Amino acid sequence: MSPTSTENLKADLSEAGTHLKQAASDAGVALKNAAGVAADELKVGRANVKADLADSALAGIAALEDGGAAAKEQVDALMDKGRDLIDSAADLIRERPIASFGVAFAVGFVIAKLARSSK
Repeated sequence: MSPTSTENLKADLSEAGTHLKQAASDAGVALKNAAGVAADELKVGRANVKADLADSALAGIAALEDGGAAAKEQVDALMDKGRDLIDSAADLIRERPIASFGVAFAVGFVIAKLARSSK
């Protein structure tokens, strides 16, 4: 005897239910896999950010060291210029001692006047 339409309907619905259960199971597995992959990507991303921050810190430290060296170079250059000015002044004083004394006396007199007038 051949199956009736009702039996065929029940069999088809049963098969559809089985496929829906399998689809739900596959969706759950897919979500778990996606979550695992996302977690792995977050770990990789976190590691990359940490590495970039560490590289940035090292570059900053190197910049500070270079800044200290550059400041020392500038101070040395200024000291050399100061020595050159003192040497030039000493040479001028040796060449013209009377004029140098007169200029020093005049500058001292002006400074004394300014100091008295500010009181």
